[in-house]
Amino acid sequence: MTALTVATWNINSVRLRRDLLHSLMDQAAPDIVCLQETKVPDDLFPEDLGTALGLPHVLKRGMKGYNGVAILSRLPLTAVEDTPDWCMKSDCRHIAARIDTGTDPLVLHNFYVPAGGDIPDRAENPKYGHKLDFIAEARDHFAMNRPHRTMLVGDLNIAPLENDVWSHKQLLNVVSHTPPETEGLNAWRTEGFIDAIRHFVPDDQKLFTWWSYRNRDWRASNRGRRLDHIWVSTDLIGNLARHAILQDARDWERGSDHVPVVLALDL
Repeated sequence: MTALTVATWNINSVRLRRDLLHSLMDQAAPDIVCLQETKVPDDLFPEDLGTALGLPHVLKRGMKGYNGVAILSRLPLTAVEDTPDWCMKSDCRHIAARIDTGTDPLVLHNFYVPAGGDIPDRAENPKYGHKLDFIAEARDHFAMNRPHRTMLVGDLNIAPLENDVWSHKQLLNVVSHTPPETEGLNAWRTEGFIDAIRHFVPDDQKLFTWWSYRNRDWRASNRGRRLDHIWVSTDLIGNLARHAILQDARDWERGSDHVPVVLALDL
């Protein structure tokens, strides 16, 4: 049996924060790193980054200034080419790969779900409508393509449970925790996945991965949300080994407002 450790992180610009990936490697030693909000077109992605981190196999899908996802791996990757064009926007929010684990390959999906703007109303805020449509499309896709030996990670931009936010009552009408979002995300997850991090941390415990830059002392206020997730297909429940949320990364110099989430599997 071999261990496979996967980290997911909304890095909020890979070129600006590439040096912080060395801290991630030092602390978690992941075999695979999934990044969101890389904010760089593919031709400008730092090609030496994977090798410098000991993760020489790199897949990326990016665009100028916005969005963007990437997978950096110690193990060989094969791109999954037939992924949907979500909401027909071609906006670089998803990348998928098959990982050579020595037996059956593992399928890995890396998502960056739309943030959804500020107003939780489809008519007033098209960004919110786009987010709900994206979630519904993803749910339908996995309902028709049930996952097997699959991990799904990323910044899903929704805190689905009451204890995934600092105040359930105060955030019920705040985008990222509104009922249409949480119900939609939970419906997506139940199409063959389990919430791997909540497998280790009971639902009645507070758990956050994001703290706003607006919080002057984020530790003291601790007004966080759990926006970053790792799911595994139900056939991998028995392979779950351990998890980590690198909360101290929020204090890294020029750090992201998200922190890395790590999951280890015994395969």
